[in-house]
Amino acid sequence: MTSLASRYLGLELRSPLVPSASPLSRELDDIKTMEDCGAGAIVLYSLFEEQIRNDTAAFYAHKDQGSLSHGEATDYLPEPDSYAIGPHEYLDHIAAAKSAIDIPLIASLNADHVGTWVEYADLCARAGADALELNIYKLAMDPTESGTEVEQEYVDIVREVAKSTSLPVTVKIGPYFSSLGHTSRKLVSAGAAGLVLFNRFYQPDIDLEELEVVPDLKLSNPYESRLAMRWIALLCGRVDCSLAATTGVQSGHDALKLIAAGADVILLASELIRHGIDRLAAIESEMVTWLEENEYESLDQLRGSMSHRTCPDPSAFERTNYMKALLRYM
Repeated sequence: MTSLASRYLGLELRSPLVPSASPLSRELDDIKTMEDCGAGAIVLYSLFEEQIRNDTAAFYAHKDQGSLSHGEATDYLPEPDSYAIGPHEYLDHIAAAKSAIDIPLIASLNADHVGTWVEYADLCARAGADALELNIYKLAMDPTESGTEVEQEYVDIVREVAKSTSLPVTVKIGPYFSSLGHTSRKLVSAGAAGLVLFNRFYQPDIDLEELEVVPDLKLSNPYESRLAMRWIALLCGRVDCSLAATTGVQSGHDALKLIAAGADVILLASELIRHGIDRLAAIESEMVTWLEENEYESLDQLRGSMSHRTCPDPSAFERTNYMKALLRYM
């Protein structure tokens, strides 16, 4: 049987298919099912920076309450440096999940600026995580802030997190940089062992009846994967890190295209939410069937074969594609 063995963040995986951060990983039984259905690794749902900040604020509020009337009140709880303040449930979930499965488990932290929450990177390692996905979700809406300043914030976050943990750190970013290649190299220099392309910035909607802004999440579709495919093809061999593709994978063929572009792993959630976790096994079967029909002995033979550096026509990833696409449509 054709080997799907892959390597990501220094971890050996039996398959490149990795369930990405989503509510599907909240239940231990579902995590076990992911492993049974062939997942190479699992990314847990995200712990948000706001959760940590809010929990820390609540800790101090309770700690200080009554301290002026009872001299010993501040001794009821230890100081923060010896007390793990924050969402203990997430750390407990890491420990429980790691005990239940044999494949790598990747914790996920969602942040938008450097803060004291970076200590949770180390706590995730202590809980048993094998790696850390740093999901940076920053909306650059300050017109006085330059692109260089925004990029530097990303770099600073990655550097602080990488310094705070022994875990390999992969960074999930959006595509909205003026020079994505340059920013990618700076993130790797700051300590990123991998890049996840791309974060989906869910767009709000306006309810005209209630005249209010409302959240509106749409599951991804295959066309959205092309943005990641293009940039993975452009970055493959040019940045010294693992590359993960996410968004829009609904079939084995979708996954194989991204692998051919240069992706080390494929992160997917929408398809599993639509059809159930066992869809993983079907996607893997589709991949193996195509590889065997085309006489591939391993996935590594395909990986990166259609990157910008190795494909027969590199210009297809460049400006030429824009012109050809318009001419064909007309």
